[in-house]
Amino acid sequence: MNVKATVLDEQAIRRALTRIAHEIIEKNKGIENCVLVGIKTRGIYIAKRLAERIAQIEGNTLPVGELDITLYRDDLSKVTSNDEPLVKGSDIPTDIANKNVILVDDVLYTGRTVRAALDALIDIGRPELIQLAVLVDRGHRELPIRADYVGKNVPTAKSEKIAVHLMEVDEKDHVSIYEK
Repeated sequence: MNVKATVLDEQAIRRALTRIAHEIIEKNKGIENCVLVGIKTRGIYIAKRLAERIAQIEGNTLPVGELDITLYRDDLSKVTSNDEPLVKGSDIPTDIANKNVILVDDVLYTGRTVRAALDALIDIGRPELIQLAVLVDRGHRELPIRADYVGKNVPTAKSEKIAVHLMEVDEKDHVSIYEK
């Protein structure tokens, strides 16, 4: 695949996450009842970065959890080449019952990952409400799901791929569109 364009560089990612952090604080009237939950893998790192920015703004820390949706995927047979899916496990450090859970992911595309994450969250507890924060919304929804917080809307063709590269995983920060 060839890089078609870089849509967010390191500074643009930082600015988008700072804006989302402010929006989360404003919409929830503070952070007292909030929990950030990142969808494995890159959603976790974005959630941690959001928590850092919120702590800088509010002076208080926010619990950050990790959610593994492997067993909740509706395309499990398509994405695993072996008989057993690789389950990494979820780790949510606080009870999410009656909390405002902000689910965090890198890219919103068809909505199927978010649907699986909602199922996984409900199995863990019953939040007061669930909000969705994504770094990139690329469109092409197959399910009626929309993000509450979006870093950048990037219209794409279905043949294109959005790749989020984060320092914690990829040793660089940028978001690019690839064409086949």
